[in-house]
Amino acid sequence: MWKTLLGAAALTVGLAGAALAQAQQTIRFAVTDVEGLEGLQREFGPFKDAFEKASGLRVQFFPVSGRTAAVEAMGANQVDFVLTGPAEYVVFAARTKAQPVVTWQRPDYFSHVVVLEDGPIKSFSDLKGRKVSFHEIGSTSRHLGPAQVLLDNGLTYSRDYEPLFVRVNVGLEALRRGDLAALGMNVGDMKGAQRRMPDLKLKVLGRSPELPDDVLIAAPGVKPEVVETVRKTFLEHGPELMKAVVATEANKKYEGGVFKPGVSDRDFDRVRAMYRAVGITAFERFIGG
Repeated sequence: MWKTLLGAAALTVGLAGAALAQAQQTIRFAVTDVEGLEGLQREFGPFKDAFEKASGLRVQFFPVSGRTAAVEAMGANQVDFVLTGPAEYVVFAARTKAQPVVTWQRPDYFSHVVVLEDGPIKSFSDLKGRKVSFHEIGSTSRHLGPAQVLLDNGLTYSRDYEPLFVRVNVGLEALRRGDLAALGMNVGDMKGAQRRMPDLKLKVLGRSPELPDDVLIAAPGVKPEVVETVRKTFLEHGPELMKAVVATEANKKYEGGVFKPGVSDRDFDRVRAMYRAVGITAFERFIGG
């Protein structure tokens, strides 16, 4: 009888230990610009399968409604790893002490300040007192990057020009009418404009250096050995993981890119400088909410 009870107890402890071990090998994963579980499964399902196979870890999708929800979830210890943009990382780091694990390179990731080719704006000085649209408030490539380009060329945000925020398509029509003097946009926006509006001749007045990449970050409570396993997986299985990432149409922006595990917080000081270019000196809040 005692042997039976001891055996049952040992089995119970063993099962509990196995369950705990399995729980420790599950990482909760979110993406700030993908809403809902269905979106995560559609856009990152192939990556999840490839990563689980390469790492031995189990990935549990954690859907969020946006960057604010994601940073709050990390602060509440509800999510372990988040894929986010460089501007968003700065806020995560300030609010949660998240650590960067690996960057996801986006080839041709630049900001442009664009004007009409045959319009009245010939130089940056011509933008003084005029209206400039940045498309998306708080975006690295569509707001902070172009604002830094303008500052580097002698134009102070909100003082030397009036910043506005309208969608690229609306902004292009406003540019055509003369209601806007310039647009801040990224390479993808520029290519899209040329494809959709071939009759609208645009000129790049200025371009940023290559922008910092998107970054996978770890919550401060994630065990160091788990963080190292994730980093090592990207280092040793990068090509196959990238192939899985770009298998979905939404992730084609990473096509031709690589993963860079040697990232540190200092790599995002450029982004902090961009925040300062638009008058932000504390990084605990996202611009625009």
